[in-house]
This record gives sequence, C-alpha cells and structure tokens, in this order.
Amino acid sequence: MEKETQIYGLRAIIEAINANETIDKVFLQKGLKGDLFGELEQTIRTSGTNVSYVPIEKLNKLTRNNHQGAVAQISPIAFYDFEDLVNNVLEIKKAPLFLLLDQLSDVRNFGAIIRTAECTGVDGIIIQKKGGAPINGDTIKTSAGAVFKIPICKVDHIKDALFYLQGSGVKVIAATEKTENTVYDISFKEPCAIIMGSEGRGINPSVLKLVDAKAKLPLYGEIESLNVSVACGAFLYEAVRQRL
Repeated sequence: MEKETQIYGLRAIIEAINANETIDKVFLQKGLKGDLFGELEQTIRTSGTNVSYVPIEKLNKLTRNNHQGAVAQISPIAFYDFEDLVNNVLEIKKAPLFLLLDQLSDVRNFGAIIRTAECTGVDGIIIQKKGGAPINGDTIKTSAGAVFKIPICKVDHIKDALFYLQGSGVKVIAATEKTENTVYDISFKEPCAIIMGSEGRGINPSVLKLVDAKAKLPLYGEIESLNVSVACGAFLYEAVRQRL
C-alpha cells in the first residue's frame, strides 16, 4: 500500500527527520526567518536531507494546508541498505546485475526505468541521496507498481557505490556516447552494474573516469541522443540477451 507522501509544518518535519523517516526532499520558503525555521534548517543540514528553497507560491501548490513555509516529500517505500543488498545478492547469484542512476531528474523517466529494471531481473537500483528525482505518485504510476517489487538503495555519492561494487568483483559499465565501443562490444555475462546519467548532463565526468568499461548505442538518425529510459532499456535487454 502506498503511504502518505507529504508532511507540512516546521515542527512536524523536524520530528519526522529526527524519527528517521525516509524523506526525499524538503521545500523551504525563500527568505523565511525565525527560531523554529532555523532549527529546521540545522536539522536538515545535520541529517543531510535534500532541500530546496522555493517561493511561497510553490508551497501553496504543494498543499492547501497551513505549511508554515515548509513541505516535505516522504518516500512511499523503504530503502534497502546498499552494502547489505550487494553482499546478499552476491552470495546467492553468480552474475548479478545492478543499475546505478547518476542524478536522474525526471520522475517519469525514473518510473519507466524502474519498470524495465524489474522486467529484466535487475537485482537492485542505486541512486544518490541528493540531486535526483524523488519517488512520488508519478514515479509509482509510471513504474506500474514495480517500485514496490525491486530493491532501491540510496548512497551519499555514486562514487561510493562504484568503489564498493568494484571491490566486490562487479564490473561497472557506463552508458555514454564518449566512447568508440558500442553496447554490443561489451560483455554483460559476469557480475556487472550499468550506470545511466542524467537527462541533460549525462554521467558526471568524475564518475566516468572510474568505470571499468564504456559503451554507447549506435544512432543512425539525425537526432543525437535517446531518452534515458529508452537507452536504459536497450542496455538492460542486451544484458538479458547475452545471459540467455
């Protein structure tokens, strides 16, 4: 069952963060001051919660209730512990397949990717705590409920996940046009993780330097790129094809 995905009010959000609720993002009113507002800001900083400062009109659109200048989006799912997931999967599977999303920003792309990942047997999706699309109603709808069927983990930085996967014997493959290799030149038969970048920027250059292999999809039309969810599907199904 999908749980309530929004809370509002300064004290309520402070208490939710202190209670370790799975908060995706807090929206705070620009220019607001006061002791309780300052306490909330400090709590957000200490916890590392994702935050955006927005005009009051944005908050009014998010809720009709008395938000007091603060609205939080709570994730409708519980996130898995990344290291526990990797270790558990490696114990039971010879060639697991993981998917890393480097700050994907569109919730519908996110949902579509989750749906394809579930259909192709991905063992876990790893996202960064800050800067990416939240899991909200649109994500759930676009995923066709797959968001409740596949483990999703949050990490402080994608690099942390990359290093841990490599140290665990998992090959990390970047989906990027910055290579001569196509997806059909790369082996997906061993334990591997595929990294997909954000819609505008792609994979962060500092992350791209650390991967084990890079691959691109051949494009024969005039448009220079594919939608990230479509590209992700092509990569995942090439992995499936090789493993059949």
